[in-house]
Amino acid sequence: MKFVSTMMTKKRIVTVFLFGILLFIVIALRLAYVQLVMTDRLTSEANDLWSRDISFAANRGDILDAQGKPIADSTAALSVMVVPSQIEDKETVAQAFMDILNMDYKQAIEFITKRESIVRVQPHGRKISTEQEEELKKLDLKGVYLAKDSKRHYPYDNYLSHVLGFTGIDNQGLMGLELFYDEKLSGKEGKLSYFSDAKGRRLEESADFYMAAEDGLHLRTTIDLRIQTILERELDIAESKYSPDGAIAIALNPNTGGILGMSSRPNFHPNDYQKVDSEVFNRNLPIWSTFEPGSTFKIITLAAALEEQVVDLENDRYFDTGSIDVGGTKLRCWKPGGHGDQSFLEVVQNSCNPGFVHLGQLLGKQKLFSYIEKFGFGSKTGIDLFGEGTGILFNLENVGPVELGTTSFGQGVSVTPIQQVMAVAAAINGGYLYEPYIAEAWIDPETGKAVEKMEPKLKEKVISDSTSEEIRHALETVVAEGTGRPAYVDDYRIGGKTGTAQKVGPDGRYLQNNYIVSFIGAAPIEKPEIVVYVAIDNPKNVVQFGGVVAAPIVGTIIEDSLRALDVPRSKDGVPKKYAWPEQPTIEVPDLIGMQTSELLSFMDDLTVETSGEGDYIIAQEPKAGIKVEEGSTIRVFLDEKAR
Repeated sequence: MKFVSTMMTKKRIVTVFLFGILLFIVIALRLAYVQLVMTDRLTSEANDLWSRDISFAANRGDILDAQGKPIADSTAALSVMVVPSQIEDKETVAQAFMDILNMDYKQAIEFITKRESIVRVQPHGRKISTEQEEELKKLDLKGVYLAKDSKRHYPYDNYLSHVLGFTGIDNQGLMGLELFYDEKLSGKEGKLSYFSDAKGRRLEESADFYMAAEDGLHLRTTIDLRIQTILERELDIAESKYSPDGAIAIALNPNTGGILGMSSRPNFHPNDYQKVDSEVFNRNLPIWSTFEPGSTFKIITLAAALEEQVVDLENDRYFDTGSIDVGGTKLRCWKPGGHGDQSFLEVVQNSCNPGFVHLGQLLGKQKLFSYIEKFGFGSKTGIDLFGEGTGILFNLENVGPVELGTTSFGQGVSVTPIQQVMAVAAAINGGYLYEPYIAEAWIDPETGKAVEKMEPKLKEKVISDSTSEEIRHALETVVAEGTGRPAYVDDYRIGGKTGTAQKVGPDGRYLQNNYIVSFIGAAPIEKPEIVVYVAIDNPKNVVQFGGVVAAPIVGTIIEDSLRALDVPRSKDGVPKKYAWPEQPTIEVPDLIGMQTSELLSFMDDLTVETSGEGDYIIAQEPKAGIKVEEGSTIRVFLDEKAR
């Protein structure tokens, strides 16, 4: 029995020993697995458990005009963050938030008692003012931190509001360029990481980790702030003068497709977009709105007719009786009784509807609509903004004689203003249809150098150079001799076309005495550098014609813009044909150096006032070369000696 017992004991010892070795091997393997395989994951989980992160927003990239002037930038701001586990006196912190951040007690307590490692106090604690910052710093509240932040700033207030758009509380783009290019403008946020114990208290002996924020790129645009200022000024004047339902203005470089300026009314301030109806800030009218273009669309019919050589503007003639019968329907001219016998150049000058119906008939629906599509109507232009419309065209299968006739003079079809501008730009720039764009280059905020440049995108050559030259001449005569005379500027050759489109009501019927009046002009017409389109929706207390309301606005915009761009004066243009009560202008002569006795020869056309004493003229206002109305007053300054 003793022998058996000893053997049993030895077996048990061996079994326990083997089991111990096996357990040791299992533990060793497990430790090796943990050390060698699970190290990264466990380290990451430990860091997540013990580390606390305070994020730092990157500076959002500026948006610049063509000359590099900021039209949207960011200013430094601070935001409040709390670590609830570090707050010892919750009542004191809550009271501070109530007094300084204008929060109620319930909100304050909710933030500082959340079961989270770090809590961002928002919206009350986001982008706080300098005064709020100073008050919080004085209190030095434990567990309350001020994190670097920034807020968007628009130095020109409501300029370009629909183009620039705006950002949200987290500096994310919500509309306009801010949204379209949000990723590149945003940059990447940085952070400060530190380790804390189970109660959230910072471990002083551990090292902090700081990752700097990567600022967003600056965006240089094609916008010329000088031209934009002129557009804003003229729309403000029009809004005050005519109380319209809306207004639109676009300025474009016809040789690249670059947008020089864009604005619309009603308007808003990007920092206060919540104060207006969403329809105001959600609808960028120059690219979103669709309406019948009216007579500005006749430029496309004219281009097609000239390119297809179905008409000679000088030699072919048309007799306008005031209407034309098409498929049993009378399509009328805007002038009762018609224009009588006229060349087709005069048809263009007079904006004669029946004459353009005849051009449409000569072309036929297949050719006319093929040119309409080639010029970009019926599809998006591709401008770098969200919310662009496509317009509405007749389905070719449904186009009969009446639809062909009305389309020829811009009725029954709907287009967007940006489509209209791009099409006319192609008609006068040699036939090149470009894609409109606003973003011109991305700039490194550190070096100030361009890291990416956008080039103009040519879509198609739609007409020949010779056809484009004929169109430019025809449009110049419209301004010098036709319905566009109010847009005439003495110093520059301007071409353009009026438009008066009757609006359609909710029931599909045309509204009475409710028109969108427009004018599109280009200059210098011999070599265009700018195209300007203005549309005024239902102007009040005025005759609703494009030539009366919109043409003079475009003339002023073009004149001031060309002067701002230092474009040389034009010569040898078509002289203006004056109609009563208009009077020809007179060029101010150079009077400096003359004697007062010589002024008598200028008294017939101008009034001269003198200041000072002496027989010699040493200065004058206005300066020589400026054109003024007959009878205008010229002030001269006298001295006893000539200078």
